Amino acid sequence: MAVELTATKPEQTRARYPDHEGYVERDGVRVFYEVYGSGDPTLLLLPTWSLMHSRHWKMQIPYLARHCRVITFDGRGNGRSERPKEAAAYDEREFAADALAVMDETQTERAVIIGFSLGGQRGLLMAAEHPERIEGAVFIGPAFAGGGEPLPERTVYDFDTEYETDEGWAKHNRFHWLRDYSDWVEFFVSKMFTEPHSTKPIEDGVGWGLETDAETMIATQDAAGLTPEESRALCRRVRCPVLVIHGANDAITSHTRGAAFAEQIGGELVVLGGSGHAPHVRDPVKVNLLLRDFAVPPKPATRWARSKTRRKRALYVSSPIGLGHAQRDAAIADELRKLHPDLEIDWLAQNPVTRVLEARGERIHPASEYLANESGHIESESAEHDLHCFQAIRRMDEILLANFMVFHDLVRDEDYDVWIGDEAWELDYYLHENPEQKRAAYVWLTDFVGWLPMSDGGDRESFVTADYNAEMIEHIARFPRLRDRAVFVGNPEDIVPDSFGPDLPVIRDWTEQNYDFAGYVTGFDPGDLGDREALGYRDDERVCIVTVGGSGVGEHLLRRVIDAFPAAKERLPDLRMIVVAGPRIDPAALPLHDGLEVRTYVHDLYRHLAACDLAVVQGGLTTSMELTANRRPFLYFPLRHHFEQNFHVRHRLSRYSAGRCMDFETDGPDEIAAAIADEIGRDVDYRPVETDGAARAAGLIAELL
Repeated sequence: MAVELTATKPEQTRARYPDHEGYVERDGVRVFYEVYGSGDPTLLLLPTWSLMHSRHWKMQIPYLARHCRVITFDGRGNGRSERPKEAAAYDEREFAADALAVMDETQTERAVIIGFSLGGQRGLLMAAEHPERIEGAVFIGPAFAGGGEPLPERTVYDFDTEYETDEGWAKHNRFHWLRDYSDWVEFFVSKMFTEPHSTKPIEDGVGWGLETDAETMIATQDAAGLTPEESRALCRRVRCPVLVIHGANDAITSHTRGAAFAEQIGGELVVLGGSGHAPHVRDPVKVNLLLRDFAVPPKPATRWARSKTRRKRALYVSSPIGLGHAQRDAAIADELRKLHPDLEIDWLAQNPVTRVLEARGERIHPASEYLANESGHIESESAEHDLHCFQAIRRMDEILLANFMVFHDLVRDEDYDVWIGDEAWELDYYLHENPEQKRAAYVWLTDFVGWLPMSDGGDRESFVTADYNAEMIEHIARFPRLRDRAVFVGNPEDIVPDSFGPDLPVIRDWTEQNYDFAGYVTGFDPGDLGDREALGYRDDERVCIVTVGGSGVGEHLLRRVIDAFPAAKERLPDLRMIVVAGPRIDPAALPLHDGLEVRTYVHDLYRHLAACDLAVVQGGLTTSMELTANRRPFLYFPLRHHFEQNFHVRHRLSRYSAGRCMDFETDGPDEIAAAIADEIGRDVDYRPVETDGAARAAGLIAELL
């Protein structure tokens, strides 16, 4: 169905921020630039058409900047660069001169230049007319006028003619731009991404396009470009190494243009089958590797071992979004070592997971320091007890890609028998997008399946969640053996009864066909947790523990429960409340009351939860299932717009008849105090939780070793 596109937020969390930024002014026009990383060579990422600023390089910058120095700048007409009004200011040689000015300002003698679309014309000018400054050149989807065939659908319409219809390329004229600029931007960007399931790149592109205006874009169109004769003559002058990358399904510039360009300039041509106009955005893994191999080829391995002499090794990728992954993954790792005592496990992980793993003496792979901060991004997306989890994951795309590239480089250089990814979304997605990168047995673990729309998200969110689900289903159907094991942490009945979307399968039916089930993994045996006295709790007090996990998202809930403490204390004079702030919330920022304790960290928190009389928690699965396994009464507050907590977790807790669901929107301090008084110390009748989940999961993985 047709669903109206909307621009994404102006900015999202970056995977890497610049080491230096500034402006260079030339002929009265200020141009904004950024510098990332260090070392040789320098890669200069050229501006494309002024419809987009330099953020279209977001999938390249973090990876390339780990291996060399990267400079990017906003082309005049968009971003933080100025927008001159006269068409002459957008002549192709003006953009090339800006690039040279940025090189001078950043003390860059020579660089490898990389241009996309119209950036190819600027790069061609630089390579031909300033060869002493250019070490090599890469052109992606180049807009080359000197050869190849134009797209037939674009030859019908003239930019200076107003048409009766506003369909298709008839929109590509100055009159429609002035009348309905946003409509044209949405049309053009949708043509850039011909690949299915490109909702996020399209939203990004529309957002970038709306940061300029029709008048500016018309000025760029009226500016002088390179003629076919000039283009061919410039090609004959280029002497540096050249790589041309072009998508076979480019609906903006025919790939025959790229082929003609490569032939005339004497460069290598790589055609990407199925890719559209901007493969560096839609197929970033392949393009990143092509760029690195061209500019900074990796050194060959200096050591090799025969297969039979190699130790059994596993690389464990544990999601940092929630501390629960760390505990269950550590429990699975312990069980794996029982089955394979000689197994060596490396962890690719980040805070807060690494804190748990380091306390256990696990080996954190040094490459972990290169991972972009996922939990920090999730916090940046949250509001008052509100986290739109699905949209936050979508807006984490450049972070996920950057982290996959860290993983890629690691497993390219080191041998492992098995990769284990616990909700490692970047690993699962980009392996399915690039199945040729699979070099070891691969295990995927998760405790939920299926993105679900929130009720207030409207048609757009329903469409996008279904589109994400459809892409995942297609991945599994096309490459069923890429996941050697897909393990659901739970049981079939724990899966929601919903469908993936219109005309898509029922989630439970599909999951039963494509997953093995380990049962829930608590990471502990409730019978081994000890007594209250050993943990510092007396029999003459009733202990309430309030905890919101390892992120800063739960601060508002902590404050709400703290505000409820005085009223709860009046009802329960023997109440002792312990608030666990976690590693990302400053305890000093929280209110204090007599009889209330605020702690930053509680070692083995699950033991304390097992001994408490009541817990107050968010709607996260791990903590709520720990309480269920230990048969403790608890109140839980699902985050607003958090589809997993509101649908998947709530369904599972309902199945176990566990916990009392509260509503942050309507339940204030008085309601919370009353609920604490009602629930504390209550005898519960929960469905039992299995204690062998870690062993069952490890058994499924061990078969691959």
